[in-house]
Amino acid sequence: MEELTTLYRPVGPRELKLIEESGFKRFPKRLAEQPIFYPVMNEEYAIQIARDWNVPASGSGFVTKFSLPAEYLKRYDVQNVGGVVHDELWVPAEELEEFNGHIVGYIEVTRSFYPDKAD
Repeated sequence: MEELTTLYRPVGPRELKLIEESGFKRFPKRLAEQPIFYPVMNEEYAIQIARDWNVPASGSGFVTKFSLPAEYLKRYDVQNVGGVVHDELWVPAEELEEFNGHIVGYIEVTRSFYPDKAD
């Protein structure tokens, strides 16, 4: 049995709708101004982005979780972009279809964030 690595991706409502339309099997193609797909290595970092960036930018934020074979992911170096938990992979946009093809199982939504209604 091959070893799997679990990754996370914070998304807004538009990206989540496209994931849903794929049957929760694929991430959508990147836009022209998005040359890199950034899955993150831990849920804590994904929560920070979904809650602190996606909610203000698009009204809601979601954390997705998915797995790929660890052997396949060795082609991508882990990039640290800040603190201890800020590790991510940088997948070139032109490789996203192949990356999607290696997802094992489904993309799950693990957390949802919305604006604080108390304001």
